[in-house]
Amino acid sequence: MARLKKKERHEILLRQVREKPFLTDEELAGLFEVSIQTIRLDRMELGIPEVRERIRQVAEKAQDNITALEKTEVVGDVIDLERGHSGISLLKITEDMVFARNKIAKGHFIFSQANSLALALIDAPLAVTGVANIKYKVPVKVGEMLIAKAEVIKQRSNKFFVWVKTRNEKQEVFRAKFIMVSLAEVN
Repeated sequence: MARLKKKERHEILLRQVREKPFLTDEELAGLFEVSIQTIRLDRMELGIPEVRERIRQVAEKAQDNITALEKTEVVGDVIDLERGHSGISLLKITEDMVFARNKIAKGHFIFSQANSLALALIDAPLAVTGVANIKYKVPVKVGEMLIAKAEVIKQRSNKFFVWVKTRNEKQEVFRAKFIMVSLAEVN
């Protein structure tokens, strides 16, 4: 990209961050072929928060869309949610989520991220997990960021068939096939 004037760069920066709020300062600097410090100054001038804050804001908006769970019951940060269709959640593995001896994540945290995301997809005031078929594929270590993507594959009456695939930065680490059951009255 050719050198842009500051005003043009600001206009494009605003559009880029609106469309892709998870772009880091490093990625933006590469896109505009400027220094990271220039991007930080541009963000400050334009009132654009850093990437962590943008992620938090997106997560708050998505969590307002959840009906089957309380916001506090969701494991991870739901960053995208289309009830009855699909969703995405992020979970950073911290020291309290791993075994002390080997720093590998305890499975129930990975499962809980996937399960709560699957429940969040159900457009009902009350839903439960009917069946879970899960596979842990690769050990997850402290510090890794997990990205879970869930999709409702089909619906039969009050049963929702939801597939969840969880990845770290490199590969798929976990997958699950759930049958979620809506306990609300069936139309």
